[in-house]
Amino acid sequence: MKFTDGFWLMREGVRASYATDVRDVREGEGRFTAYAAVHPVRERGDTLNTPLVTVECFSPAEGVIGVRATHHAGKAAHGPDFALYGSEGAGILKREGTTVTELTSGPLTVRLDTDKPWGLAFLDADGRRLTAVERRGTGFATAPDGSHHMIGQLALGVGEYIYGLGERFTPYVKNGQNVDIWQADGGTSSEQAYKNIPFHLSSRGYGVFVNHPGKVSYEIGSESVGQVQFSVEDQSIEYYIIAGPTPKDVLRRYTALTGRPALPPAWSFGLWLTTSFCTPYDEETVTAFVDGMAERDIPLGVFHFDCFWMREYQWTDFRWDPEVFPDPEGMLRRLRERGLKVSVWINPYIAQKSGLFAEAAAEGYLVKRPNGDIWQWDLWQPGMALVDFTNPAAREWYADQLRALLDMGVDCFKTDFGERVPTDVVWHDGSDPERMHNYYAQLYNSAVFELLEKERGPGEAVLFARSATAGGQQFPVHWGGDCFASLGAMAESLRGGLSLSLSGFGFWSHDIGGFEGTPDPAVFKRWLAFGLLSSHSRLHGNVSYRVPWAFGDEAVDVARKFTLLKHRLMPYLYAAAVEAHRTGVPVMRPMLLEYPDDPACRTLDRQYMLGPDLLVAPVFTAEGDVEFYVPEGTWTHLLTGERVQGPGWRRETHGFDSLPLYVRPGALLPLGADDQRPDGDWLQDLTLLVTPDTADGTEITVPDLDGRPAAVYRVVRGGDEVRVTAEGTTRPFRVRPVARGQCAEKPCTVLDR
Repeated sequence: MKFTDGFWLMREGVRASYATDVRDVREGEGRFTAYAAVHPVRERGDTLNTPLVTVECFSPAEGVIGVRATHHAGKAAHGPDFALYGSEGAGILKREGTTVTELTSGPLTVRLDTDKPWGLAFLDADGRRLTAVERRGTGFATAPDGSHHMIGQLALGVGEYIYGLGERFTPYVKNGQNVDIWQADGGTSSEQAYKNIPFHLSSRGYGVFVNHPGKVSYEIGSESVGQVQFSVEDQSIEYYIIAGPTPKDVLRRYTALTGRPALPPAWSFGLWLTTSFCTPYDEETVTAFVDGMAERDIPLGVFHFDCFWMREYQWTDFRWDPEVFPDPEGMLRRLRERGLKVSVWINPYIAQKSGLFAEAAAEGYLVKRPNGDIWQWDLWQPGMALVDFTNPAAREWYADQLRALLDMGVDCFKTDFGERVPTDVVWHDGSDPERMHNYYAQLYNSAVFELLEKERGPGEAVLFARSATAGGQQFPVHWGGDCFASLGAMAESLRGGLSLSLSGFGFWSHDIGGFEGTPDPAVFKRWLAFGLLSSHSRLHGNVSYRVPWAFGDEAVDVARKFTLLKHRLMPYLYAAAVEAHRTGVPVMRPMLLEYPDDPACRTLDRQYMLGPDLLVAPVFTAEGDVEFYVPEGTWTHLLTGERVQGPGWRRETHGFDSLPLYVRPGALLPLGADDQRPDGDWLQDLTLLVTPDTADGTEITVPDLDGRPAAVYRVVRGGDEVRVTAEGTTRPFRVRPVARGQCAEKPCTVLDR
């Protein structure tokens, strides 16, 4: 939201006041509070008939400093609020002379000098300025409609880039954009977003989290080109500066504060196939799909039933359509006997024709209008209402419907929708409707995820969720929503995933081939390679099926090749998943995360690192032309053994069965022998790939299926000989170079068993 008209003027009807003159500073235990007048005070009369802005600085966790600016403190707090996991008191207060107050938390310091005009400087451990609150950096404004907005600004440095703010499909670097944190069902081709996260990360090695679950309006080097501005319609604004120094450090601290991702089960990393959405299907269709995958030697891990597993006009009633699926228990049993997990589609809406509508209405489980009527509309489902998850009884009632499906043999749920949440309503717990609009996704997804953990056990819960807010990363997996079946949409999907990964989300997926329309075979084949080199991989469409043979024999070969490859990579991928779970560093990583000091990596949005050691550059042309960047060192193509030297840009041409997939210099990459399933025995006949630069002492940990360390492998170099020691296992393994022809494969001598 913009308030100014250029540098000198305000927009018509806008009245703004900004902290200007510090009149008092009060110190507390690990915190201080400053009181700032909104104009210079030259005499006593200047203190009358004028606002005072209260600014509190505190530390909720090590390396995190909070700033809370308030105009009128008497506004009632109705919630909801983000659940934060820090604890105040992490800061150390220091005075310099009579005018300077500093608060330090870990490597981060905020500095206030009352001898100067109002401002806050944020410094790193070396005293280098990261960012600052400057002129017009703290204030409030009244809009023409009378609404009251609190405003915060932080200075942008020369050459500084801003990332994140959720899963956004607009340009990856957010400089120059205006962004509203407001959930919307707008697909992947607009500025709207399903997953709006009021957190941004800076290329200068810090992050900023605005602790407000409602609408947050950002102007990122737009209204004021040297500032990141954020505003909320409220009487107070609270934000946290989060220290690095690296982007990974920022994400570790941010996810420690807002919640770390759960560890998805290993089986969820296999290939998912769906019925698609509006296509006709029954058990015969499902069986034909499953048989077709098996006949073509494409391992399948999960089968998903989309919306029409239920009867039309009745979403949701959680009842199988008896005309289409007359024996759901038997069908699910038959799928399980084939080694498949089963997912079904749900949403948080109850259509009027649903058999559950009257029950939910009578019990008070549905969101109401201020006059007591149940909120309803005809968009999506006729007369549909919204489950009120702020009501504990409604939450348990909803879980009971899902529990019956779990007892029947369903393993997980696609938690679709949750974005179009009305604001002209009353919530059971009295929550502020504007704040609940974004936060509803958290209540919805957590209710389903917690049920899965309770019924299936820790480590067995997984969603396929579309909507999320800050903290939603705790309930993986999330997918990118409705994208078109085009190469352009494939690229915009990747942009969204990279932005989400820099917003604290560890796991992400997308509809292989695109959702809307039917992809050209070239689009489908290019998307297959990208999709199977993502953390999670799903074949799904709207009006047409996504079985590979619908796109030709070559598509079958590509699907098989990359599914088998992903299974072999599982010892490596699951180690990256464990890292995401424990540290918040995502599985799919923008190049910035691994190479923050390489300026060329700061704007790359058509490639990524899959885990720490694999560079993936999807091909976005039918002809196979691709341009990408390799950082410093000698990189080795995983599939061909070709070596390329960085740093530098490369242009390559790839067939549909290939793409740039390079092993990082110095890597030690584990490959499993079982290419038929993602949750196999990863230590059985394990192969360890080394590069010419793999150094003495390099080590990797291969986890077990629960995420615990199963074995640790460490490189021992002696001249030209490379050996690897193993701890935690006595099982044999092989070591070979990534590059073919460098030396013959041979069993490794296992030392230090």
